[in-house]
Amino acid sequence: MSAPAAVRTWHEIVTTRDRELLQSLLSDDVVFRSPAVHTPQAGRALTTMYLEAALVVLAPNLQYHREWFGPDSAVLEFTTTVDDVEVHGVDIMTWGDDDRLVDFAVMVRPQKGLAKVIERMGAELARQSSA
Repeated sequence: MSAPAAVRTWHEIVTTRDRELLQSLLSDDVVFRSPAVHTPQAGRALTTMYLEAALVVLAPNLQYHREWFGPDSAVLEFTTTVDDVEVHGVDIMTWGDDDRLVDFAVMVRPQKGLAKVIERMGAELARQSSA
């Protein structure tokens, strides 16, 4: 089975970091669920901010290994390193009839990796806010 359109677009975004393509992939009411933040982040603006920060922090060494697809969702398993700390995780995405994401959740392990992601994401979000 070939990857659904939303997944193909996500992979292009990871490669290019194209902000406009990212925004076109997200529905207006998309919800982002971060392993670093307790509450879900609702809306395109917040989700864009978090995903752009995640691309800065995670994407330089990001490798996707396995993907599972449903009719309107996918799970993408990844590994990366952040400041020489190994990170293993999954992206869980759900899309609507228009192939735009309505929900994006990230889960990360081990705890040391999660702590490093939280630290670096906080710094990147602060940098974005001050720019």
